[in-house]
Amino acid sequence: MAEPLLIRFMQPLLAGRRAECFALIAEAVRAGSSAEELLCDVVWPAMIQVRRLYDDDRINAAYEHMASRINRTIADQLQSHLPKRPSRGRRLLVANAENEVEELAAQILADLFQSDGWEVYFVGGGVPEDELLALVGQTRPDVFLIVGARPEAVAKTRSLIVRIRDVGVCPTMQIIVTGGIFNRADGLWQEIGADAYADAPRAVLSLANQLGPRESRPPSLGIVKKRRRHRKGAAPAMAGAR
Repeated sequence: MAEPLLIRFMQPLLAGRRAECFALIAEAVRAGSSAEELLCDVVWPAMIQVRRLYDDDRINAAYEHMASRINRTIADQLQSHLPKRPSRGRRLLVANAENEVEELAAQILADLFQSDGWEVYFVGGGVPEDELLALVGQTRPDVFLIVGARPEAVAKTRSLIVRIRDVGVCPTMQIIVTGGIFNRADGLWQEIGADAYADAPRAVLSLANQLGPRESRPPSLGIVKKRRRHRKGAAPAMAGAR
């Protein structure tokens, strides 16, 4: 189901044809596709393809913006179709890099976690480090999920993680990263001091559900190892807590 639908969806998406995109998704819902399937297997990969085409100068900003907004509207509509599972008694704080793609990715993840029974706080991007630190202290999440980063923002993400650990706020909280540069650079999540990494929505959710409380220990960020690039065709492996 998902692959043929994704192929059919991409053509009107890249042309900005909203009504056609909405009709395809509505038809899939009527045919029995779940909201989770459509978010993970259609909207998410479509979002990644649009960004890749834009980064490669194969589509311009106007078409990238139209496609991103179509995807966001569809994600908003699908949220109400997600199941409501019993509470897990766990909290998630979600933040993302300051661009449209990472914000949509973070929104999809927030919706999937909420559907799975997590109590979710979704802060988005552009929040000052001091305010994020205060929010961690106030909400005391079990997991802090950081979605995406552009290469130039890696140092900022590292600084936030180091400060969280140095201050000692919520010491048992696990920090997971996904998306953006973290999906393209092997081992970067370890270099910046995150506890775990996964590359796609289902893997992130599964990983978070497997992780227990973090053992409090001092940060070990002194040595930066050379990263290996992913081999062509090889997907990043899901990683657990350090």
